[in-house]
Parts: sequence; C-alpha cells; structure tokens
Amino acid sequence: MKSVLTTAVAASDLAGRFPSSSDLESVQGSLQRAGARMEAAEKLAGNYDAVAQEAVNAIYTKFPNGSGRDLDSNAQKEKCKRDIIHYLRLINYCLVVGGTGPLDELGIAGAREVYKALGIDTATYVTGLSFLRDRGCAPRDMSAQALVEYRGYLDYVINSMS
Repeated sequence: MKSVLTTAVAASDLAGRFPSSSDLESVQGSLQRAGARMEAAEKLAGNYDAVAQEAVNAIYTKFPNGSGRDLDSNAQKEKCKRDIIHYLRLINYCLVVGGTGPLDELGIAGAREVYKALGIDTATYVTGLSFLRDRGCAPRDMSAQALVEYRGYLDYVINSMS
C-alpha cells in the first residue's frame, strides 16, 4: 500500500538514486506524526460502531428518506452504517500506514460511479463524514494532533465524493 515511506523509496528507485533530502524530510515528518496517527487509529478502532451510528443519525436527520436506496428504512440504515464503517476502517488503515493508499486503492477508485449506478447520492455520505469531522473534539476524543490526522483523512474522503 502507498505511504510516505513507500512513495519516497519508489521515487528514489525509479530515478536510480538514493533518497533525496526532501524525500527524507517527508519520511521524517511522517514518522514524527506516527504517534498521533496511532492514537487516532486506536481511538477510532475502539469506538467505530458508535462513531458510525452518529454519522448515520446525522445523515437521516438531513435526509429523512435516506440514501435513495429502494429498501425499507431499517435495512437502508443498516446498509448506510455498513458503508460508513467501511470508510472508517479504510481511514484507520491510512492512519496506521501514514498515507492515503488504502483509501485510494479500496475506497475511492470508482466509488462515485458505483454509487451513481446504485442510485445513491454521495451527498448522504458527505453529510455523515462531515458530521464526524466537525464533531471531533480535543481533548475529549483524542489529542489535538491525533484529531488533525483523523480529520485530514476524513477531508480526503469527503473531497473525493464531492
């Protein structure tokens, strides 16, 4: 999976050189933020079900009819929650590896087309993920730096769906 580390090494290898000082600065920055990313990953992993439910509640507050699927309300909410949990799991992976590779490879590529084909408006997911981004609070949920890391990946998904 793509991360700052693998990107720096791959770029150096492709150019047939040792990592440059800017490559090493990128890696060092990623390593310095690793503790905050691990904290965010741990907090998210320990609370993902409640976090996902809050996102679903925010979605159904704004869109009482849900995501546009042809299902009964409870089945629709469960599928919505399943999808939110999928994105939270990918965000967790990104926090662990320190890069967007898991989201790029498993969550973003083709997602808009899939949702369009299924008749699902991505605005519903943007609503839920935006709620999670804005709801996070330091130090209640995690440290300020961990929250910055977590929000960065939420923004990445939100922007990809917008």
